[in-house]
Amino acid sequence: MAIGRRRPDPTSEPGHGSGISIGGNNIAPLQNVVGQNISRVYQAASADGTTDVEAVRDILITFREDLDRNAAGLQHVEALRAMAGTVDGSLTAPAESATTLRGVAQALPALVLGTVVQQSGEALAHAVNGLLS
Repeated sequence: MAIGRRRPDPTSEPGHGSGISIGGNNIAPLQNVVGQNISRVYQAASADGTTDVEAVRDILITFREDLDRNAAGLQHVEALRAMAGTVDGSLTAPAESATTLRGVAQALPALVLGTVVQQSGEALAHAVNGLLS
């Protein structure tokens, strides 16, 4: 029988082992909830809360590069490429293609969820939504 204070179990303390920290000195690379390193974050917006066509084109380029780089590991690569093509074709007249663009912006996050192209796919969907607002 040991006398004195027992050392607390570090796994029983809140916050330990969860991989989530609010504040403090974190020097490790950031990771999203599926454990992928976050190396590039894209956000495009202007002062009035909308996104311009050129910002969407820039994000579209990045998304296509991610698709090409990771095509072998993606389950829906052809559908994602088709969506990218649809967005690209619709950028010449976004107001006339609003219904199509909204459909892509709604479907894209579900198709990229948990994949290596999640960040650029969600950024593209967000930018398309900003373009339409």
